[in-house]
Amino acid sequence: MRTHLLKVIPFLLVSSVLSGCATTSSTGDAPLNQGNWPLCSAIGALAGGGLGAIESSTWAAGGAVAGAVLGTIICYAQDGDEDDDGVFDRRDRCPGTPAGTPVHHNGCPLPQYPASVAEEPPMEPQVQDEVIVLSDLGNVLFAFDSAELTGEAKRLLADVATRLTGANLVAVKVVGHTDSVGSDAYNQGLSERRARSVADFLVAQGVPADKLSTEGRGESQPVADNGSDAGRAENRRVELYVSR
Repeated sequence: MRTHLLKVIPFLLVSSVLSGCATTSSTGDAPLNQGNWPLCSAIGALAGGGLGAIESSTWAAGGAVAGAVLGTIICYAQDGDEDDDGVFDRRDRCPGTPAGTPVHHNGCPLPQYPASVAEEPPMEPQVQDEVIVLSDLGNVLFAFDSAELTGEAKRLLADVATRLTGANLVAVKVVGHTDSVGSDAYNQGLSERRARSVADFLVAQGVPADKLSTEGRGESQPVADNGSDAGRAENRRVELYVSR
């Protein structure tokens, strides 16, 4: 009875040592922890040889081989990955996970959420710029050396005012220009006064005042040669920049 007990105790030691080796040495971050197998085989061989030595030296050699095989089998059983999810079977709480499924460290699938679709920002209304040019080349807009509108200028602006209504109107900038006769400073002031005169008339025609602005640019931006009467008449102009 005592001899039989001595044979059983080493077997129990082999199993417990090998299981502990496979369990405590693995990191769980690879499909198979093959690095443990040589260690398990060596421990199994030593334990098996010791077990066999109880009987005889012949049994010691056979026990070493059997122990090595047993150690390898235990390591494989501990560190296998049957469902190939990257988690050892000994840690896998959800065996049989479909291939390619992202999993937690315990082998259970991660929650899957539908891919979010970025919403396109609402399209802003397209702003269209329109430039309306009135100049002395066609009809004289102002009395000589004055910001007072002529009768013809008022008729033209009354027609323009009908096009500057509606909810889609964003802004109207009135810009005055002069020819090169006179000093720069004088022409700058004259262009500003004429721009304000046009804006005032448009407001009287129903164009919203909060959508109007004025600017004078004097003689700084000629569109024709100031050396001729026709060129100077073309340069004496008012431009309306309309944004919708």
